[in-house]
Amino acid sequence: MGMPHAAGRWTAERVRALPDDGNRYELIAGELLVTPAPRGVHQEAIVSLVTRLEPWLRETRIGRALVSPADLALGEDEVLQPDLFVYRTATGARLRDWSDIVELRLVVEVVSPSTARYDRQRKRRRYQRAGIAEYWIVDPDARLIERWRPNDERPAVVTDRLVWSADTNHAAFELDVAEYFADLWGNET
Repeated sequence: MGMPHAAGRWTAERVRALPDDGNRYELIAGELLVTPAPRGVHQEAIVSLVTRLEPWLRETRIGRALVSPADLALGEDEVLQPDLFVYRTATGARLRDWSDIVELRLVVEVVSPSTARYDRQRKRRRYQRAGIAEYWIVDPDARLIERWRPNDERPAVVTDRLVWSADTNHAAFELDVAEYFADLWGNET
């Protein structure tokens, strides 16, 4: 279960020193979040989304996609591990170090019963405060995607077609949400 962990003042340095024990550790506003390894459908949802995003990213060159584990910070003493993120480096070169990232263009979290509260509240508020242009919360069980932007007080709940335009110079990425979830669950659309 994703739970805060109490043990004195947590810092990013202290979190990075924790053992590689299969848990995912994140630090947001001094609070340590510990999450066990995700379930299979969670991982399938991420891989399926990356598979759909990659051709568009290669064509448009607006960024590159990676999945966690990661070691991201948004200017504070923190450690963030989004399930999937699209980033840009200053030169457009491949990532060598986490500090090479100059912009997160998209952050995606796939919710599970143990992470839903943090993904929808604490992490969402942190990404919005950082000005992340797009934050998607993928809910495999409800078969929907919540789309958040920096000033949103409520998400756009998408169940049919999600269109993401990272900039005006390129065609938008389009995701048939119903088909995505049908493929994920092995059902027909």
